[in-house]
Amino acid sequence: MDNESMMALSKQLEVEFDSLVENCLVSGAIDLNLYQEYDVKRGLRDSSGKGVLTGLTEISDVTGYDIVNGVKEPADGKLFYQGYDVKKLVGEGIKKKFAFEETTYLLLFGKLPTAEQLEVFIEVVASLQELSGQFVRDVIMKAPSANLMNGLQKSVLTLYSYDSNPDDISIPNVLRQSLQLIAKLPLIAVYNYHAYRHFNFLESLVIKPPVKGLSTAENILQMLRPDGKYTELEARVLDAALVLHAEHGGGNNSTFTNHVVTSSGTDTYSAVAASIASLKGPRHGGANLKVQQMFADLKKNVSDIKDDSQIEGYLKKVLKGEAFDGSGLIYGMGHAVYTISDPRELILKGFAEKLANEKGMQDEFLLHDTVERIAAELIMARRHVIKPVCANVDFYSGLIYTMLGIPEELFTPLFALSRISGWSAHRLEELVNKEKIIRPAYKYVGHHKDYVELEERK
Repeated sequence: MDNESMMALSKQLEVEFDSLVENCLVSGAIDLNLYQEYDVKRGLRDSSGKGVLTGLTEISDVTGYDIVNGVKEPADGKLFYQGYDVKKLVGEGIKKKFAFEETTYLLLFGKLPTAEQLEVFIEVVASLQELSGQFVRDVIMKAPSANLMNGLQKSVLTLYSYDSNPDDISIPNVLRQSLQLIAKLPLIAVYNYHAYRHFNFLESLVIKPPVKGLSTAENILQMLRPDGKYTELEARVLDAALVLHAEHGGGNNSTFTNHVVTSSGTDTYSAVAASIASLKGPRHGGANLKVQQMFADLKKNVSDIKDDSQIEGYLKKVLKGEAFDGSGLIYGMGHAVYTISDPRELILKGFAEKLANEKGMQDEFLLHDTVERIAAELIMARRHVIKPVCANVDFYSGLIYTMLGIPEELFTPLFALSRISGWSAHRLEELVNKEKIIRPAYKYVGHHKDYVELEERK
């Protein structure tokens, strides 16, 4: 039996399987009116869209409103890591280096490092940027997945077997494991990509080790590119993107997943694998890829991308579900918390413009800028809402990755290897505070029934 046959359902059972599907659809359908009747917060959000408080954290703060005379007013979005404005952490100018490493230190330990502390931390992380030949051969090279997020999960879970003390959830051991994952995940992501391209498309397989003294961003670029070369601006832009994706409050899906799984007392590798599984979803980490796919579809269906009226016509069709994927969504627009602006998007937009100028891709940047402006107006008009609609971080991150020559298969893995810093900080916070197991309640709305013996059923 080959691999495809092993996973296939026999032709003779397809009709019976269709019947099982129908049963599943009928059995699983819940009357949506019951959510209102029992005041159930769907998606852990109240009727106004505000998230239900499920915990406390000091790691990051996300704000999109000001309180004026007791009333919420839309405001420019702000994001703070351990109390520090993320804009300051990213910094300005092209010369800053190791912003991601500095941010990781801050997230884990709650304070900005001194120059000496940062130097030591970078040295510690660099010492852990290693994967054995056996691991690369037996784990990464075998059965590579077309979706690299599955490759990340498999690799992270297998690291459990390489750890001499995997189940110890004491703070020293979990910190050790967290630093291992922060250091190793960039290698795992890039190596999984190379393996996938080699075994599925017969591309040359070149596995390059990280270079001591380079930042995480620099090493990603040099390991990914055949010639290992990159410009100072390219490394700076990627470093900024890593910082902006490193953390976003305890309420996002993957971080909340980490809290939930950690609260059960499980090991670090299982907790991180669960977070990666959450991030894989297109409603979470895969959104920037959908943005790029939407722009590709726009170019196919708009004859003049400099004509605002044609772009507006296309976006109206998207909102009606008549264009692109039929979802009715303009990807990269809108956010659950941010209103007037997403601070991450503003920062990335500035870097995207600089990179577009270096790459000669000004028209591509201007197209994104135009779509952002028109889409915000159309969405507000269609929803009949006063609350402003802004572009989110995904709107320009995909464009930046494309200009950096990063393949689409690595878009979401890049998110994961950034967010591992935030996940690790939240896991440690959960363990330090010895919280109770997170066990939410579900209201039963089915009906109790009498058991019927098998021979009496119809």
